[in-house]
Amino acid sequence: WILQRVDDNMASGTKISRSRMIIQGRGGSRSVESRSWIRGTEESFNEYLAPPRERGTKMLKLSDRLWTFFPSTDRTILISGHMLRQSVMGSDLSYEDLMEDPHLFDMYTAEILREETYADRPCWVLRLVAKDTSPAYHAREMWVDRERFVPLKENRFAKSGKLLKTTEVRQVERQGGRWVAREMLFKDVLKSGEGTVFIIETIEFDAEIPPHLLTKAALRR
Repeated sequence: WILQRVDDNMASGTKISRSRMIIQGRGGSRSVESRSWIRGTEESFNEYLAPPRERGTKMLKLSDRLWTFFPSTDRTILISGHMLRQSVMGSDLSYEDLMEDPHLFDMYTAEILREETYADRPCWVLRLVAKDTSPAYHAREMWVDRERFVPLKENRFAKSGKLLKTTEVRQVERQGGRWVAREMLFKDVLKSGEGTVFIIETIEFDAEIPPHLLTKAALRR
């Protein structure tokens, strides 16, 4: 039931957001800005706004298919299979991470390992194990805020048990009757660098999305 409450807190028919990634690599940091339109868990559209080199790059997810349009080459590429695990814009997020809007309750079984305080918040520490091979991560260890039902920290694992990625929530805000993680740090432990800060600057739940936007034709507009 804890996972169900986590899902209920974030679930909505549609979402429109504007976000920023601060990618902290060995050679310094850079910022990438984008807008996203999401309907349910199967459809989403991302458009990159800055920096100029990335502006106009677009991504469309329909079910388990993901297309990316690159304005520099005027080409649309279907990203599938192992390519979904590749880094987006050199960040610590993969294509799977960025496009995924999962209902955790449907994808994982969960058990409570213990209760613990994290970032001055009382939490349940859960272990999640994938029900099948569809999730990007076989297992997750998750610190869930007991009052706000927001995951504040996560460790994500491969089937072998190898730690692949960590996430830490740095800022949580109340918006639209729910608690939203507004700033997060993603760290791909297989990469160098200080990780990628992901900031949601604006988010609107149950917003109207023009039907044409969630189509392949929108990639070239």
